[in-house]
Amino acid sequence: MEKENFLSKFTKLSKRQLVIISVLIVVFTGVAFAVMEKISDNPAFCASCHNMQSYYDSYHDSNLLAHKHAEAGVSCHDCHEPLVTQQVDEGIKYVTGNFETPLEKRQFSNDNCLKCHNMKVVRTKTDFEESNPHESHQGKQNCYECHSMHRQSSVMCTERCHSFNWAKNLPDNWKKSE
Repeated sequence: MEKENFLSKFTKLSKRQLVIISVLIVVFTGVAFAVMEKISDNPAFCASCHNMQSYYDSYHDSNLLAHKHAEAGVSCHDCHEPLVTQQVDEGIKYVTGNFETPLEKRQFSNDNCLKCHNMKVVRTKTDFEESNPHESHQGKQNCYECHSMHRQSSVMCTERCHSFNWAKNLPDNWKKSE
């Protein structure tokens, strides 16, 4: 007697059996998705891809802004809100090795930063004698032009034109002005 192939066995199932199998597949997929979502909330999960280790290290233990956010209880997904399509794309790039190291610096909108940071408070905290970098004569600036989470931050206006005494005395998580 010849062995039946999978397709012929599948076509012999009753409608009820097909519905049960379909429901089980949907439930299993939903549970798997929920489990992956929960697992990926842990910042250590990000380091499971070798090109993410330095970003996890800066979050977990460094003098960079990423670590300051970690100390404040901000998780990776609070800023990096992952879409399923983005996660699939990143997974494919990881498996195929089609990614750059280091990754290109993300350019988050100011609205993303201002969800947590009140610009009015930021301005009062940076009351430097010579200038206030948050009130630029260039008009509205993007937060990412100076602030970096996983790399040293840099004062954009001292890199382009100006020299301020306060920029020479910034903490170690900032590039020093010459």
